[in-house]
Amino acid sequence: MGCLCRSECWVLIVLGLLAIGSAFADTPQRPKNVQTALRAKWSGTPLLLEAGELLSIEQKDLFWDFIEIWLDTDKDAVDSQTAKDCLKKILECGRPLLREPLRSLFELSLMLRSASPRLVLYRQLAEESLTSFPLGDENYSDDETEEKLQTEKKIERRKLDPLHAGVNLKSHGGKCCWVDTGEHLFLDVYELLTWFQGFAAAELVGDSFQRPEIFDFDHVYYESNIGSPVAILYGALGTNCFKEFHVALVKAAKEGNVKYVVRPVLPAGCESNITHCGSVGAGESVNLGGYGVELALKNMEYKAMDDSTVKKGVTLEDPRIEDLSQEVRGFIFSKILERKPELTSEVMAFRDYLLSSTVSDTLDVWELKDLGHQTVQRIVRASDPLQSMQEINQNFPSIVSSLSRMKLDDSVRDEIMANQQMIPPGKSLMALNGALVNVEDVDLYLLIDLIHQDLLLADQFSKLKIPQGTLRKLLSTLPPSESSIFRVDFRSTHVHYLNNLEEDAKYKGWRNNINEILMPVFPGQLRYIRKNLFHAVFVIDPATRCGLESIDMIMSLYENNFPVRFGIVLYSSKFVMQLENHATKEHSNKSDEDISTTVNKLHVKLDGNAGDALELHHVEGVFVDTILSKVKSPPQEILLKLYKDQKLKELSQESSKFVFNLGLSKLQCSLLVNGLVIEPTEEALINALNDETPRIQEQVYFGQIMSDTDVLAKFLSEAGIQRYNPKIISDSKLRFISLSLFTVGEESVLNDIIYLHSPGTMDDLKAVTHLLAVDVTSRNGMKLLQQGIHYLTEGSKNARVGLLFNANQSPNLFSLLFVKVFEITASLYSHKMNVLDFLDQLCSLYEQNYILTSPMEAASTQAFIDMVCELGEANGLPSKDYKSALPEFLADDVRKHLTKMQNSLYRVLGLDSSVNAVFTNGRVTYPIDESSFLSADLHLLESIEFEQRTKHIVEIIEEVEWHDVDPDMLTSKFISDIVMALSSSMAKRERNSESARFEILSDQHSAIILNNENSNIHIDAVLDPLSSTSQKLSGILRVLWKYIQPSMRIVLNPMSSLADLPLKSYYRYIVPTMDDFSNTDSVINGPKAFFANMPLSKTLTMNLDVPEFWLVEPVIAFHDLDNILLENLGDTRTLQAVFELEALVLTGHCSEKDHDPPRGLQLILGTKTTPHLVDTLVMANLGYWQMKVSPGVWYLQLTPGRSSELYILKEDGEGSHDKQSSKLITINDLWGKVVHMEVVKKKGKEHEKLLLPDNADNAQEKKKGSSLNSNFFKWASGFIGGNKLSKMAEKSSPEKGKGGRHGKTINIFSIASGHLYERFMKIMILSVLKNTHRPVKFWFIKNYLSPPFKDLIPHMALEYGFEYELVTYKWPTWLHKQKEKQRIIWAYKILFLDVIFPLSLEKVIFVDADQVVRADMGELYDMDLRGKPLAYTPFCDNNKEMDGYRFWRQGFWKDHLQGKPYHISALYVVDLKKFRGTAAGDNLRVFYETLSKDPNSLANLDQDLPNYAQHTVPIFSLPQEWLWCESWCGNATKYKAKTIDLCNNPMTKEPKLQGARRIVSEWPDLDFEATRFTARILGDDQESEPIQSPNQSKDLTNEDSSNEDKESRAEL
Repeated sequence: MGCLCRSECWVLIVLGLLAIGSAFADTPQRPKNVQTALRAKWSGTPLLLEAGELLSIEQKDLFWDFIEIWLDTDKDAVDSQTAKDCLKKILECGRPLLREPLRSLFELSLMLRSASPRLVLYRQLAEESLTSFPLGDENYSDDETEEKLQTEKKIERRKLDPLHAGVNLKSHGGKCCWVDTGEHLFLDVYELLTWFQGFAAAELVGDSFQRPEIFDFDHVYYESNIGSPVAILYGALGTNCFKEFHVALVKAAKEGNVKYVVRPVLPAGCESNITHCGSVGAGESVNLGGYGVELALKNMEYKAMDDSTVKKGVTLEDPRIEDLSQEVRGFIFSKILERKPELTSEVMAFRDYLLSSTVSDTLDVWELKDLGHQTVQRIVRASDPLQSMQEINQNFPSIVSSLSRMKLDDSVRDEIMANQQMIPPGKSLMALNGALVNVEDVDLYLLIDLIHQDLLLADQFSKLKIPQGTLRKLLSTLPPSESSIFRVDFRSTHVHYLNNLEEDAKYKGWRNNINEILMPVFPGQLRYIRKNLFHAVFVIDPATRCGLESIDMIMSLYENNFPVRFGIVLYSSKFVMQLENHATKEHSNKSDEDISTTVNKLHVKLDGNAGDALELHHVEGVFVDTILSKVKSPPQEILLKLYKDQKLKELSQESSKFVFNLGLSKLQCSLLVNGLVIEPTEEALINALNDETPRIQEQVYFGQIMSDTDVLAKFLSEAGIQRYNPKIISDSKLRFISLSLFTVGEESVLNDIIYLHSPGTMDDLKAVTHLLAVDVTSRNGMKLLQQGIHYLTEGSKNARVGLLFNANQSPNLFSLLFVKVFEITASLYSHKMNVLDFLDQLCSLYEQNYILTSPMEAASTQAFIDMVCELGEANGLPSKDYKSALPEFLADDVRKHLTKMQNSLYRVLGLDSSVNAVFTNGRVTYPIDESSFLSADLHLLESIEFEQRTKHIVEIIEEVEWHDVDPDMLTSKFISDIVMALSSSMAKRERNSESARFEILSDQHSAIILNNENSNIHIDAVLDPLSSTSQKLSGILRVLWKYIQPSMRIVLNPMSSLADLPLKSYYRYIVPTMDDFSNTDSVINGPKAFFANMPLSKTLTMNLDVPEFWLVEPVIAFHDLDNILLENLGDTRTLQAVFELEALVLTGHCSEKDHDPPRGLQLILGTKTTPHLVDTLVMANLGYWQMKVSPGVWYLQLTPGRSSELYILKEDGEGSHDKQSSKLITINDLWGKVVHMEVVKKKGKEHEKLLLPDNADNAQEKKKGSSLNSNFFKWASGFIGGNKLSKMAEKSSPEKGKGGRHGKTINIFSIASGHLYERFMKIMILSVLKNTHRPVKFWFIKNYLSPPFKDLIPHMALEYGFEYELVTYKWPTWLHKQKEKQRIIWAYKILFLDVIFPLSLEKVIFVDADQVVRADMGELYDMDLRGKPLAYTPFCDNNKEMDGYRFWRQGFWKDHLQGKPYHISALYVVDLKKFRGTAAGDNLRVFYETLSKDPNSLANLDQDLPNYAQHTVPIFSLPQEWLWCESWCGNATKYKAKTIDLCNNPMTKEPKLQGARRIVSEWPDLDFEATRFTARILGDDQESEPIQSPNQSKDLTNEDSSNEDKESRAEL
């Protein structure tokens, strides 16, 4: 019966399809598609070279292995290969070098083209290499004049395109490879070989040759000698010249003649000289993946569509076949076609109809009720849940109606409701191996980078024989919290407290309830509670100026009842200096210096003027006068007692020694707030109290601090350390190196390390390993070595010390003997009790007799051996082994060992020879101030590293059952080596320290679970399947599953009650596949977003969802991407759009220790030769700044002028207070960079303000001229497409333009999106130019401009004689984001005014795109704003019909404005100098951040925000005639209007174009002129209909309402 029914059903379906399908097959409107691509701005890079770069990221040596493999396979290459064949061949050569799943990741990264930026960076360096050689050099064969012209062109081009992103490197004289040695440029191998011979004959040493700079990312040949001259080969693997140079340079490197470096570049024109696969990718643009494209259904209540006919684009159909297995309204068409292939055309027509007719952007309330739960059920029960989730949330408008009709299972609903007791509905979270990832900002590149770090670790750990289960545990451990703080435990009798809040009568009126701290107060207000919550202990030398200032500050704060307990610790700098000088001697405490004399002289004034120094009798005089009235005995007796009293002297010495041991004496003056070290200034103290208060509040709230809790004791016992060293306790980022790579293999340098242990602990597991890099030829090296020995003598059960001996240049025989003695001692006697004493004494004698004296004066070798034997016998070490081994030792072996160590230190750490450094489980402490680095610092390093990064690793390793390891190998040294390798490697990975307890959520009925027991990657997630986050993540997770197969547990968490459809858009996540590589030629087509069968009658808006650090813009788009109406496409089946990655965003945070961020600080970025290419300033908000960059090597520094006069960049924790420095920034990937930088005030400038008031500023300028560089390049300058006309327009002088404009330039900025508003903007430009007589420069925010407009504007600038510039700014991640495009555009009008323009721009006028100007804008530009940063026109009030719409006259706005006017935002003036100087931008962003989180506030964002903030950011009200609009002003005042704005009328909602023609008499003429000019420039086919004259256009106001659909009816 079932069969019969099924066959009957099929008959019915087929009959239905025949009838319906044939009907639809005849309809003229076929379904339409949309296709989008994104390419990089830079020219193509060869895929082969990208593969080498990707392998070098895995491990540096793999780059060289890949070259050798390719050179071997290239011999048999067939040249007629396609792009797909070449990709496969490259993968075949690269994959054997890796293990899974790193192989698959390598394949994905190669297809994503993620190494392309590295090759662009090498191009930049290659160009610098070619241009750095003087003209007429013997190596240059070109004509000198031609060369000069080329250079001038390059400079000009760089001025116009500062970051030089899109330009390919030209080959030099037809040569595709060259070698740069710093002094010479070699274009052929013969010249290079001749140079080698001459170099070998000359036997040059030291720095007699000029070396090119080598960077961390460079490929240095692994057998190169670090002391040899550098030879950098620029060329491409696959060319003959590369092979010739490579073979010669490898041979020279192995012989120790050269340090060989490769920088892969393929100059333009060399593609014909390379094997076929070597050029694949170089010939076309780099098409990118890893981003999303959204087609949003547009709310057309307010239309903004142009009525001009669209220029026809090229019809290009997508070759792909649609996925027919996807269900459409209950039909699976792949199965229907399998059974009835003869009905293909009818079936497909029926499918197209269903797809286009099922689009929903609204549902009834009862249909929405369970929509989220129904979606979860559909996903979880699908055969491929991830694919199902992606199909639903990426095609939601077409699927929603079938979802809402699905029957819901109670078990699904119940589980979701139960889970939502623990997590809010709709909340999304994601964790990778336990560490949370920010789901809002996550992108494919970032995730791949995080996964790659973990897979590399897993690969390294598996080579250490660590079992799979342990490996997973290790990868799931979290790094120490970034908020972990260290407090100096200063508790001692040497602290003298001046007050006690809990006991002193002075504070008896204060409340003593600890819960008072939880009460809200105004920001910055202090809480007066009778508890010792804050201890401020000043550590000062009273004989210094800063010591006296600190005392003055304490007295001032104390008298003003500051709610802090003050303490003081006194010390003598002179006595501390003696302690430092004797620090290497044991128990040195004898000193003849009288500390009391030092304390009381008060003779140091640190302003550098010796004439101001105080005489002793002055001080004595003041002392006598001060205490005369307060003491009974004569003051002179007290003075004499101070001089002579031995007990006081001892106390002062002990106090000084206490400060020295704490490590605080280096800071001269310091302040400890509850143990936190800060500057002793009032601002720093208040900031510290504000930071400390939330920590106390949290513990009070959770009951961890009670009324009787000693807060200081609690904090110091939890996080107290016994010593402070800013090198170790630093806010700056720590540096780590991975040691695991060097514990594998016979060649490992770590196999030869000498280890020393505390007595009696040799066989214990050592969790912490200090590796001391010691230069045996320097005093500082000996100091460090002795401190390491003292550290072990003092006793450390948990740590060992390894010695990495290296030497400065060529060590003498005694240095080699010294190293040999250490080797013998460590191998034979390390278990002896006195071995450390012997080595300590040996160091002292060696330093005295063999370092401080020349070898000529030193005794013979035999005398050295005798000395060693005597010392050995004295310490109980038999001398026979020394006597037998030392006379016959092979000096060359030790010398080779030292050289090997130097090379390793250079290779692993990038440190040159002759270094003294400490590596604690991979943590680098360098450089070291040997005079103050003591054994106590090693104890400090040990305790911090053990607690933070090693303790949990030891616990995991101690539980391991070692199956694959020989039991004889399982020594304490083996385990210690493992722990050292693990902790150093894991410290290098960058991941979040926060986690979430995903396991508490149920996953039986509402979760996607994909298990892979062999995977080292586990992803936990909670996702709302109907959210924009899920649209992106479902695509990303599918890619990861395809290539890496991580185990996943995704709990679905939909919104429980919906008032509207959660998604109103189609979405595609773009990832490349093998099919993007052509199988017919060598072209890489690149991935594209393809939207098939989109709704014809719905208006769509295209948005790109790109990684946070990308700046993209459309470059090919014939249609209005803001208003896509596919039924208007005509015969074109697929709408095309191509975007370009215009630049990467470099962002950063600038801080000043113990101070607020230095807002207004100006930064510039450029190269060494051109330091100023782009600029910006630092915001107060988090010290944030951003610049636009392309891949390359850049240098960041402070702008010459006030910024560099006051501040200096702080480098590696040290501020060099005299010289201006720059920070190296390397951009070599696609996921951007966040730079954390610290600045410090220069000496003598500590109290000066960066932002000067106007009068001070003017005085400054009169004194020394403008400090700003007049030739500022802002980060958008020159990025106006490679169009020659645009460059000509920039250069054209205003005087040469039409009308002979003279005078000061007027700057006007505007923003437009969509073809209609661009049409309005052209009219606005013409109206300004026709009424303004001075030069005009327009600034357009380029983010939303269409390609046709960007093509037109340079021609328009030439024709009408104006200048222009396109500017942009990427929305900062920390600022609350807007989702609607219109609101984003509004935000750009107001939020970034201080940073979007060049710093040299002082004033700008904003004019709305739909405005018509009737007056000379010079009048407005010159208007006196009376010191206010902004000037707006108040809303008119004479059109009484609109009174009901004037919301600012009632309720909240009336109360808030307090009588101030509410202004309109269509026209305003910004005094940028005042705006920046008063930090108005920062204030506006603070208001915005506070208000925008409420969806009901800032309805008109660009207008409400400045009006709301005008009490803080004052507004000058412009005369009313400067802005007239019919809706609010009425016709009575129209004759006075200087500008007319087409603001919408909420009563009539008249279409905008219709209103323009009716209201503004000159509008039709201006429109006709602009339209005719556009048609002439962009081609005759721009308008397929004849252009109407103004007279004809007047009749359009009475057109049919059917045409009004294509007009704008309103503007918000």
